[in-house]
Amino acid sequence: MTRWGILGPGRIAHKFAQDLLMVPDAELYAVASSDQARAEAFAAQYGARYAFDSYEALLTCDEVDVVYIATPHVQHYANTMMLLGGNKAVLCEKPFAMNGRQVGEMVALARSRQVFLMEALWSRFMPAILKAKALIDEGAIGKVQLLKADFGFRATFDPEGRLFNKALGGGSLLDIGIYPLFLSYLLLGIPESIKAAANIGSTGVDEQCGMALTYAGGKMALLDSTIMAKTDCIGLIYGEKGMIRIHGRFHESMAVSLELDGQEPERFDFNRKTHGYDYEIQHVGDCLAQGLTESRMWSLEDSENLMGLLDAIRQETGIVYDAD
Repeated sequence: MTRWGILGPGRIAHKFAQDLLMVPDAELYAVASSDQARAEAFAAQYGARYAFDSYEALLTCDEVDVVYIATPHVQHYANTMMLLGGNKAVLCEKPFAMNGRQVGEMVALARSRQVFLMEALWSRFMPAILKAKALIDEGAIGKVQLLKADFGFRATFDPEGRLFNKALGGGSLLDIGIYPLFLSYLLLGIPESIKAAANIGSTGVDEQCGMALTYAGGKMALLDSTIMAKTDCIGLIYGEKGMIRIHGRFHESMAVSLELDGQEPERFDFNRKTHGYDYEIQHVGDCLAQGLTESRMWSLEDSENLMGLLDAIRQETGIVYDAD
């Protein structure tokens, strides 16, 4: 049994807790918030044994095996360093931190203390994503030539809200642009060159971001993110023999289609009754049971590489935060 703590009982933490209840060998043990009443309400809703009125209190709970950090981006670094400093295993929500410097320090501390740390990039463990990668690896569409992925929704404009507030790490790139970029990294690796453009809105955050990545052998990835319009949110991978379609929304998709030239499409469905967080929850539990300090499927090096790509895009587009 893996005993979980949750740091920051916000919207995404509710979804995580709901899925955690569906994992047989996982238990929500404690929740921590800066608001005692909020912590108690969350604990009561999901059956947690403890409700703490400070994040630091999780360090005193020896029964907790691993803590899921679900706070805003700008707090990930401080929250993770605090828990690692107390030798607590950590699953930290994406983006891992605000920049590569912060991620480097988090990784260094985890490795020096030999404590488990992983970025909660849940898409990596989705069966649909795994199937798409397997099809590519087995050469189902031949040599990959082009990848297209988008993620967009129309957000209600609120200058003080998380998405539009620069002080909270707002903007489309870090919040949702990370998903198309993750897909390109997983399937194509590290690009040889990056070109990007962003529209910086009135609050100083990127409201839209477009990226063009080129790779060895002529491969390309065209990616975009926006909080100004609803987009299809699909992943398309084109090869010599045809294409693979990761149906929308691709980062949490339940279906993949193999569409070979001159043939009827072959669809693979992966229906589930959860939001999809249960896959990464189970994976973390398996890692801890094996005594691992990092995942073999989504390593700390992978997180460093992905943040390096985000940093390069921000430098190209002029997206800057106080943490820089």
